Amino acid sequence: MNTNNPENETTNKQTEENLNTEAQTESTSDTSAETNEETTAKTDNGTEEATPDYHAELLELKDKHLRLYSEFENFRRRTAKEKIEHTQLANKNMMAALIPVLDDFQRAETSIDQAEDEDKKADIALDAIGILQKRFRTVLEQQGLKEMESPIGQPLDTDIHEAITTTPAPSEEFKGKIVDQVEKGYYLNDKVVRFAKVVVGS
Repeated sequence: MNTNNPENETTNKQTEENLNTEAQTESTSDTSAETNEETTAKTDNGTEEATPDYHAELLELKDKHLRLYSEFENFRRRTAKEKIEHTQLANKNMMAALIPVLDDFQRAETSIDQAEDEDKKADIALDAIGILQKRFRTVLEQQGLKEMESPIGQPLDTDIHEAITTTPAPSEEFKGKIVDQVEKGYYLNDKVVRFAKVVVGS
């Protein structure tokens, strides 16, 4: 019996060809997969290289913050120093203006001491008081001090007056108005530095 059947040989050949084709397909698929993995890896590497350097940015922002803080501290110290110097200069100008008045007081005291009798001393002292008061008032006015007008007969204005007590009004027209002034009020450069202390009629 002949076992070499032509049909069987043909079938075997087709089967081998099919197996070879499948092996080539798998090999091609593996190669493609490896290529894709390499491409992905390269893409990933490229993405990593393009990622911003957050650490460097943080250091830069920190440096800017420190510089701004230092500049602010310098500005604050300089402003405080200038304010102190301005206050000291204002006091210096006031003291310089008052020194001549102090000299006048000393001269008046010397003149009173050198007077021969009590009557003459009293006359010198009275004249000295008038002169010194005028001189002192002039200096204060030069520094911006201004005396308030007499408030007697005016309605009470709590922006410039301070009522310390009430008293029966001498007439109907003085009810609710100022009838007496205990202490004068003063402005310094148009701002109240002392309220006028007054008595109000009731």
